Amino acid sequence: MEGVSTAPAGTLDLEAIRARFPALQRRVGGRAAAYFDGPGGSQVPDVVIEAVGAYLERSNANAGGAFASSRETDAVLAAAHDAAADFLGAESGEIAFGANMTTLNFLLSHAVARTLSPGDEVIVTQLDHDANVSPWYRAAEDRGLELRVAPIDPADGGLDLDALEALICERTRVVAYTVASNALGNIPDAARIAAVAHRVGALAWADGVHMAPHRRLDRAALGADVLLCSPYKFFGPHLGVAAIGRELAERLPADRVRAAAASPPGHRFETGTLSHEALAGAIAAIDYLADLGPATGSRRERLDAGYAAIRAHEDALTARFLAALEEIDGIRLYGIADRDRIDERTPTFLLGFDRRRPADAAAALGERGMFAWDGHFYAVGPLGALGLLPDGGVRVGFLHYTTEDEVDDLAAALGEIA
Repeated sequence: MEGVSTAPAGTLDLEAIRARFPALQRRVGGRAAAYFDGPGGSQVPDVVIEAVGAYLERSNANAGGAFASSRETDAVLAAAHDAAADFLGAESGEIAFGANMTTLNFLLSHAVARTLSPGDEVIVTQLDHDANVSPWYRAAEDRGLELRVAPIDPADGGLDLDALEALICERTRVVAYTVASNALGNIPDAARIAAVAHRVGALAWADGVHMAPHRRLDRAALGADVLLCSPYKFFGPHLGVAAIGRELAERLPADRVRAAAASPPGHRFETGTLSHEALAGAIAAIDYLADLGPATGSRRERLDAGYAAIRAHEDALTARFLAALEEIDGIRLYGIADRDRIDERTPTFLLGFDRRRPADAAAALGERGMFAWDGHFYAVGPLGALGLLPDGGVRVGFLHYTTEDEVDDLAAALGEIA
């Protein structure tokens, strides 16, 4: 993609990248807006906006027709499954899209529950966003299943993997876990969790939503049977997408209308008409990320390189921010604070204030043009374990378009607010 990066291989040209994001030109109260709300949703580059608009302008139709716009829609559907497969390290036929990750996960967990028996066990974790917890609570209620919760270590918010392993037994049918915490940024050993689940024949059910904009996701490498994420977290439109192992998807019962084909062009867990314009935008978002890498090679290879550059930049920002936080009194960081353990976290930070309510601190940042969330972020498990409910905390996060100056300005503002 012309204009994305002219920096040396393995680095990011931030000036060129930021020019692709119209939202980053916004000003609030005379100040340049600084988007630290990325863990709740990213901004989108120009190519995504253009792709959504172009579809609606020229190709807006339902699929399966014998006319031009419908055939163009068929092509978008096929291309979206191919792009998502490259993005998630899967096969095109393993990709299912839905309205959002939460809705898709309720649908898929419902299908799994229909194959289970009373007394079967599901394990969830305290670290997770509730989108990978509540569906399993509902499944347990509906089917008489036993639900067990793996704890976190309150010292650093990390998932207690030894405790999780101790919960797994011959009755375990599903282990649902996150690849990275949307509240703390902590990264558990997802491959280890999947391996332990598979030892007893349980499904490894991974939430990759928070990890998606920061590091490369690969269903096969992670060992996950199901890997879910949301394009609006990685610079695309609001959608949900899952990579589901082919054998699993073929044997699970799928709720479909009577007229729907048993083997549709997309995926049997895609019901009704999808948001075709959002699919067009998702393709553009994935290609945007691939184009952060070299101009040659397969899309998967270019995604690998693009994510390597993203990680290097974000790790540097993380180290810079962690160092700055050490100099600020009145603020507590929940999660990994050790700069030698940056590889175990994403650039997402949960903060508590000694003298301010989280809502007041977030509002004070907002007055400075700095966008940040307060509350529990639907991560009621970890925040409850850390004693932060009901008020929660303040969450700030960096993405690949965040600059060092923005990080320094945030640290200065936090020092004033604290």
